[in-house]
Amino acid sequence: MNIHEYQAKELLRRYGVKVPRGKVAYTPKEAVEVAKELGGPVWVVKSQIHAGGRGAGRFKDNPQGKGGVRVVKSVEDVEKNAGEMIGHVLVTKQSGAAGKTVKRIYIEEGCDIARELYLGLLLDRTTSRITMMASTEGGMEIEEVAHKTPEKILKVAIDPVTGMLPFHARRLAFGLGLEGKQVSAAVQFMLAMYKAYTELDASIVEINPLVVTKAGEVMALDAKFNFDDNALFRHKDVAEMRDTDEEDPAEVEASRHELNYIKLDGSIGCMVNGAGLAMSTMDIIKLYGGSPANFLDVGGGATKERVTTAFKIILSDANVKGILVNIFGGIMRCDIIAEGVVAAAREVKLSVPLVVRLEGTNVDLGKKILADSGLPIVSASDLADAAEKVVKAVKAAKGKR
Repeated sequence: MNIHEYQAKELLRRYGVKVPRGKVAYTPKEAVEVAKELGGPVWVVKSQIHAGGRGAGRFKDNPQGKGGVRVVKSVEDVEKNAGEMIGHVLVTKQSGAAGKTVKRIYIEEGCDIARELYLGLLLDRTTSRITMMASTEGGMEIEEVAHKTPEKILKVAIDPVTGMLPFHARRLAFGLGLEGKQVSAAVQFMLAMYKAYTELDASIVEINPLVVTKAGEVMALDAKFNFDDNALFRHKDVAEMRDTDEEDPAEVEASRHELNYIKLDGSIGCMVNGAGLAMSTMDIIKLYGGSPANFLDVGGGATKERVTTAFKIILSDANVKGILVNIFGGIMRCDIIAEGVVAAAREVKLSVPLVVRLEGTNVDLGKKILADSGLPIVSASDLADAAEKVVKAVKAAKGKR
């Protein structure tokens, strides 16, 4: 789960991480009230969407204008810029061409910046340890830094037994070229950030940029949090920060039914049980010349109702021109999948090719249910056969139009 910048900063503030003062606003009038409350002479007006690159982004109705993060020097300009953001679609490198509608903004006090740095916490799958990364290249995308100048990224892998210790933070602070009281400020910052990461079950915490002010303070000028969805039951206050307006409606609906669904750009819908099998299914669709429209894992204990819902979610995507159901029955019985597929196909009046590959528990019963349904369902003997058949069916249907 992702949250907005202002929410991330509120969480960091609770743990003692230094952040500029600021407040969220939903209308230009509220923005003015916040600006007056903060006092001047400089404010930053920030669009709040779940996408990076907001400052370099552009609004659809004014592509030649300013981006989604603006520095202003009067209350009147706060109101003017808030009006140009709220209700308008911001397009960034990470938002996709459709962009995202700005429904709230963050008004923040200005900051006297001396240096911009980068700081991030994540789980390094190579070492199986939480790793803090730092770089002098603040304000840039860390992927770009890693590609062009990897030597500028400092890393410290943290032993889970000891947790992060002051010497870890000092090593990074010295590596960033910090001096004097900046070092002690950075150490406090990093230790608090690590505590927030671990106690809140985050998957990523990113501070970009981390700034050093001319007064020597170390401060988070921007903040990003991602959370482990599986741990949200422990953090109801964090779960309440979820903004479903920022998510794909189909993905939101899927989460309500405990389905793992991610929309993609292809034309072949996939319904599979198991994440690994789902990835393999998407790969083999590509191998046979098709393109997957989604990742959808119905899980090991899906019910007939959940399978029916999964089918409806796949078909809600107008780009889907064919469907491949690939089930390896273990805990998930093939007859349950078959009943769900038949029920959903009848309910939505299936109009695209459907190929089903079943294997495992109750496979013969599952195949019988499909065969007796009277629906134009194509059976496949194995995964390669299924992929070949669905790709051919989609191409044939396309050729008839």
